[in-house]
Amino acid sequence: MSNQTYQKVATDSACFVCGPLNPIGLQAVFSTESETCTSHAALELSADFQGWQDVIHGGILASLLDEACIYACRAKADQCVTAELQVRYRKPVPVGARVVVTGQLTDSRRKIWQASAQLKIDDGLYAEATAKVFILDR
Repeated sequence: MSNQTYQKVATDSACFVCGPLNPIGLQAVFSTESETCTSHAALELSADFQGWQDVIHGGILASLLDEACIYACRAKADQCVTAELQVRYRKPVPVGARVVVTGQLTDSRRKIWQASAQLKIDDGLYAEATAKVFILDR
């Protein structure tokens, strides 16, 4: 086992997904619930994030799911980064759709935690992910 020291991740308002000062970012506002270790955000995805015509790019959806997993972990830890992300796309997300992204911490017994996330429109599941999240402040 390595005795590596990890650099603290600086808080930054320029994050592409959640940074309020990033003029070309998503500017998603995530809330967390510490008792349930969950996260939640709702936002409208404009044509700025289009892949194919009238469809949101899959990388944008992966970024939102990743962030939902991180915020779910941040309900219990301050410093964490994604170690692995697996995404499953279920339906194309249309441009202009209002999406709801939720995350859930599912295992926090080691240095690498497990989390999951879902992206929905109304009650329909459009994409989901599982993540391994490395905890830096433990």
